[in-house]
Amino acid sequence: MSLLETLAGKGLRREPPTRDEALAVLATSDDDILDVVAAAGRVRRHWFGRRVKLNYLVNLKSGLCPEDCSYCSQRLGSQADVLKYTWLKPEEAADAAAAGMAAGAKRVCLVASGRGPTDRDVDRVADTIAAIKERGDVEICACLGLLRDGQGERLAEAGAHAYNHNLNTSEGVYGDICTTHDFSDRQDTVRKSKDAGLSPCSGLIAGMGETDEDLVDVAFALRDLGVDSVPVNFLIPFDGTPLAERWALTPQRCLRILAMVRFVNPDVEVRLAGGREIHLRSLQPLALHIVNSIFLGDYLTSEGQAGKADLEMIEDLGFEVEGADTPSMPEHRRAETVSVRRRGAGTALPPNA
Repeated sequence: MSLLETLAGKGLRREPPTRDEALAVLATSDDDILDVVAAAGRVRRHWFGRRVKLNYLVNLKSGLCPEDCSYCSQRLGSQADVLKYTWLKPEEAADAAAAGMAAGAKRVCLVASGRGPTDRDVDRVADTIAAIKERGDVEICACLGLLRDGQGERLAEAGAHAYNHNLNTSEGVYGDICTTHDFSDRQDTVRKSKDAGLSPCSGLIAGMGETDEDLVDVAFALRDLGVDSVPVNFLIPFDGTPLAERWALTPQRCLRILAMVRFVNPDVEVRLAGGREIHLRSLQPLALHIVNSIFLGDYLTSEGQAGKADLEMIEDLGFEVEGADTPSMPEHRRAETVSVRRRGAGTALPPNA
């Protein structure tokens, strides 16, 4: 049996590939790219059918971040010519979110630059969530940086559905891209969000100079954390950032990365995220045979292709936008997200306190 047949079969059974198999996907040739896409597409269709989930970003607070992540246009010391503003008012954020909701976005992602939220920031986001939900039924994902104890619970109580905090790259090279926090800080926030009852969303950025081994490491680290959604970003090399000259990706390389992530996390929402337009270019439609989720329109500090073009691409492929009433995750994953209490009151076991 060929490598790709083996991987497709494992994906249908929710079995992870071996590290060597994952590395072999990244080592396939450009001549085999359609076979790679077809094998990953079998897994995608098995778990998600023809559905494409639309997500919409709202940048609540832009620029002036004290962290030094090398890839980020909002980083400490960035000379990138991006928008800089403090917190949007709840109604301003709701107006921005409404545009994505009108285009079919099922999830609105509220993002704020910074190391992590203060308690006052959590209150601001809670007010913003309320303002958005007055406009319609939509999932809310918060992305506010490193969480402190209790903050995830407060966001869940305010109506947030998910929390995003990307691992970005492997633990082995994390110190090469950031010195103001480390890989374990990011893992801790993903765990905190999950423990708070939020759907954990965490992904990666490809094209920062990492090796194939680094990409496989982070894909497996995300699997080990049990995340529900994996956004795959491709580096946008902003002028004025340390990685401004890093143009290392080809469309075929991007497709192989997406396929590897799909094989490692077969039944998870894999999202085509930042940088897709400039790196995948005319091969974007092929990527939708691997992923089941995309960001609609613009990103945090860069513009994406028009939302109308995204919707036309989905329609042309014979796919359909995932509706608000359609569960995103396969049934078995929905069941696994709920941990039934078996301790504390009414049992002989001590409480989890």
